[in-house]
Amino acid sequence: MRDEMCGIAGWVSFDADLTRQRETLDAMTETMACRGPDDRGTFVRTHAALGHRRLAVIDLPGGVQPMSVGTPAGEVSLVYSGEVYNFRELRERLTALGHTFRTESDTEVVLRGYLQWAESVVDHLEGMYAFAVWDERDQKLLLVRDRMGIKPLFYYPTPDGVLFGSEPKAILANPLAPKVVDTDGLRELFAQTKAPGWALWKGMHEVLPGELVTVDRAGIRQRTYWRLRAVEHTDSLDDTVARIRDLLTDVIDHQLISDVPQCVLLSGGLDSSAITSIAAQRLGLRGEQVRSFSVDFVGQEDNFVPDEMRDTPDSPFVRDVVAHVGSAHRDVVLDPADLSDPAVRRAAVAARDIPNGFGDLDLSLYLLFKAIRQHSTVALSGEAADEVFAGYPWFHHEAALNAGTFPWMTVIPPLTLPGRTDHIEPGLRERLDVGTYTADQYAAALTEVEHLDGESPAERRMRIACHLHLTRFVRSLLDRKDRLSMAVGLEVRVPFCDHRLVEYVYNTPWSMKVSDGREKSLLRQAAAHVLPRSVVERVKSPYPSTQNPAYAGALQQQVKELVADRDAKVFSLIDRNWAQQAVAQDPTRMPVAMRGALERVLDLHTWLDLHSPQLRL
Repeated sequence: MRDEMCGIAGWVSFDADLTRQRETLDAMTETMACRGPDDRGTFVRTHAALGHRRLAVIDLPGGVQPMSVGTPAGEVSLVYSGEVYNFRELRERLTALGHTFRTESDTEVVLRGYLQWAESVVDHLEGMYAFAVWDERDQKLLLVRDRMGIKPLFYYPTPDGVLFGSEPKAILANPLAPKVVDTDGLRELFAQTKAPGWALWKGMHEVLPGELVTVDRAGIRQRTYWRLRAVEHTDSLDDTVARIRDLLTDVIDHQLISDVPQCVLLSGGLDSSAITSIAAQRLGLRGEQVRSFSVDFVGQEDNFVPDEMRDTPDSPFVRDVVAHVGSAHRDVVLDPADLSDPAVRRAAVAARDIPNGFGDLDLSLYLLFKAIRQHSTVALSGEAADEVFAGYPWFHHEAALNAGTFPWMTVIPPLTLPGRTDHIEPGLRERLDVGTYTADQYAAALTEVEHLDGESPAERRMRIACHLHLTRFVRSLLDRKDRLSMAVGLEVRVPFCDHRLVEYVYNTPWSMKVSDGREKSLLRQAAAHVLPRSVVERVKSPYPSTQNPAYAGALQQQVKELVADRDAKVFSLIDRNWAQQAVAQDPTRMPVAMRGALERVLDLHTWLDLHSPQLRL
């Protein structure tokens, strides 16, 4: 049995007595009540304090945290969030090595794995996780994050130790971490390059995917235990497709284990339909029916107009998949009033801690998750398939690949320069110099790509494109998925982020990735046997966005009210003149980039109201 999604927090101080700081630890822990609505626990010793909020999925009595094991040299204690999918195999190995287990949870497997292998336990884990181990024997804290960065983890160095938490809000609840945001933080906020380790708040850092951070009296050290490596691919195309099919089936099998209601997210695209269909097949062997959920908008199908991002509405393809696999399906249909509700925006911005959202994509996803949570506690998602299998259209645009920047920034309207900076207050825009910052980040990202000897220029270019997506673009999407789902107590699993699948597909040659002349050739061939023909032939379509001009009109009205408020703090960041012009535009003809900027203004306003940060501009 596996454990659960949770929120973790903690504080290590080598010069203080933390037994006198229980109230502060409680405050840090309680900021993540949404991540763990079912239970809470704390562990406090002189120099270490750990907090845990629990969303119970399996082993209700046995998964209580923090979890400790006594040794002759001192306690070893763990707070853990996530899923280790190979925990059964690890449990058998550890039992053979002499370990005795008190619970059925994977939490204890991770803890005893640490006792057996110390930091090298990370080499044995398969799954999504973020955890902290306090080792009293060495007076040492270990922070660990999964290879792909599916589960979040942040830390804030202090003069005599560190604060940490699943989300920044946990750290900011401690008086030692002032809510300061300076131009360095804002530069990345507006650039959206997903700079490694960035956390917006001055002094705070994100534990990198595949990284472990050690904190002891000697200081703080980071070590990368996993990264994408270039390895020669020797399998034939047929063997490659078969290997991907086997891997994906095995991953979904493992991720379907749960003692609480579970479902799949279905958009009618290749990715989510593959997950849904394979899940239906595997659950059918157990005599169970797969449950599926989709998001849609009032009138979207009847009034759909193809645009630069989407050729077709989702609904017809969703119906085809539901009919094909026989899922128990629900549509969550939203209208402009749902999406423009300030309370919904406030909830989404609070969940993400930063005003770095995806506009109505965030709001609709939050509302979808909230609706799903009434019926399910666990959901499987097709997130990351486009990054793994090269599904985005700009993978196939010469101009985007040769633009000398992140390819998506040449195609997605809200991210393209100069449009993404037009709305910034002119003096601040000049100081931030987002264009130069983006170029620097792109250059830094290129240095991380490992190549094979003898790779052709074309193959090198496509390896770079794939690497950028798997180490930058996907991290923003995974953070979004985690924050918005955990805000309503929903656990979302992402089969396409299994590191074995990622490593294998990453190293397949580009000719295989487009072997049928289309995007995501390998996934299409691996899943075609379980999909309706319409989905197999469907052109890539991203997560849906409302086309109703009433939503744009509602955005304009809300920004218009801000413009009329001479004391609105958001105009220390936003150009008031730009906002005045934007609210006068015809909402039926509003460019996507302008709508995105209006959403950014409202996100920033909401964030300032929520956090009251000290802005050092």
